[in-house]
Amino acid sequence: MMVAPEQLAATRRSTGSSGGVGAAGLVGSSDGVGAAGPAGSSALAGVGRAVRSPAAIAQHLVRFVTTNPPGAEAECVGWVRDLLADAGLETRLLGDPARPNLVARLPGRGLEPPLLLHAHVDVVPVTGQPWTRPPFDGEIVDGELWGRGAVDMKGHLAMMLAAVLRMSDAGERPRGDVILAVVSDEETGSDAGARLLVRDHPYLFTGVRYAVGEDGGAELGLGDHARLHPVVVAEKRTCWVRVTFRGPGGHASRVAGPGSAVGQLTRFLAAISGGGLGVEMTPVAHRMLTDLAAALPPEVGARVAAFHADPTDPGTLDGLPGPTARYLRSVVQHTVSATVLRGGTGTNVHPAEITVEVDGRVLPGEYPTSWFLDQLRARTGPDADLDLFVEGEISPAPRFDEGYDRLVAALRAHDPAGTPVPVLTTASTDARLFSQLGIQCFGWFPLPAGAPVGYRDRLHQADERISLAALDFGADCFHTLLSGRSHPHVR
Repeated sequence: MMVAPEQLAATRRSTGSSGGVGAAGLVGSSDGVGAAGPAGSSALAGVGRAVRSPAAIAQHLVRFVTTNPPGAEAECVGWVRDLLADAGLETRLLGDPARPNLVARLPGRGLEPPLLLHAHVDVVPVTGQPWTRPPFDGEIVDGELWGRGAVDMKGHLAMMLAAVLRMSDAGERPRGDVILAVVSDEETGSDAGARLLVRDHPYLFTGVRYAVGEDGGAELGLGDHARLHPVVVAEKRTCWVRVTFRGPGGHASRVAGPGSAVGQLTRFLAAISGGGLGVEMTPVAHRMLTDLAAALPPEVGARVAAFHADPTDPGTLDGLPGPTARYLRSVVQHTVSATVLRGGTGTNVHPAEITVEVDGRVLPGEYPTSWFLDQLRARTGPDADLDLFVEGEISPAPRFDEGYDRLVAALRAHDPAGTPVPVLTTASTDARLFSQLGIQCFGWFPLPAGAPVGYRDRLHQADERISLAALDFGADCFHTLLSGRSHPHVR
């Protein structure tokens, strides 16, 4: 259902002025970056042209509390809608009025198909995390913006918005239309967000060939060795399964038999202890490892090349940072991880039933769910019950064509010494949904080399933050992409 703008008006915060920042709002610069009141300040709506820099946009976005669950993204999405509508863009709000999705369009010159930019505004909870600074105040300290969502992914969205607004304000027209989808509910399955748009409103994306969204950036942990710019070209598919083992119970003072629930569980955990269902060198992994080995200094590149030649040898990645080695091993395997255990009624009772939840991540390509369940069954034994409770969409194999080349060119325009590298992400994003419309999706979070340091470690963690330099760099890269200056036929 399409949501009319007036349906959100009652929930939007008021402002102290008609076009700028109100008295309770941001102070410190003409662009709206500076000190402010607590989250919920009345300055968060109706800012009009007072907000244009990526830092100011990101600071406003962080101050909306969009923790999911429950989400409550309406005010944040409404604020973005006002920002873009005030700049002259066509905007539409769709979905649940409490959890709306925005689709905006910047008209182009009709020289190429529309380009889709997509981002989510919901964030994960902060409960129980030891934050040094308030997670929704959007404080700027030592050149960094602090707050939940600064990285995932309000800072990323701010880069996109700043680039779109720069073009609109200057009267620039992209080669093709730019469609911006700002969605709710990515963190808990996307049912109220991208999934709704793809299912109920696919006509909004007619003709779109390429999309740019979440992920990418400095995720390889090799920044000390090379100026790398990862570009996500594919992602794994999620399959979550509850595995239930049953067996004879009884008093724990007596030895359990091999058919006990605990015995079956133990054998299953041993079978998946390596984390994988066998090694497979997919085309995207082949391209990624080839480009990565060539970009790194000889000593480090040789390790990656050796792993590429024989990914079954666990010693080839010795010397690389532990998280990096684990990531590289994950891109050549379908992985399974036991994450939640439930069972037992007392310390002195053999449990008659135990359930373990398994997180499965399937490599891109033609691997049906039945194949994954067969692989799991071979490790659980014939008597276990398997309940598939989350089944992600199949990620298509990537195309290395003009879409990828334009992202590479935009990065090189702002960091000539950097090396873009195509990567497979082991997580899942809304790209899995937009790809069902035949769109080639990329994860592109353009960050300057070395900034922000340890950004991946901040994702979903306490003290999430991003440097203002990174926001500026990313906005410049997006502007180059949208303006067509990275197009192979533009000189």
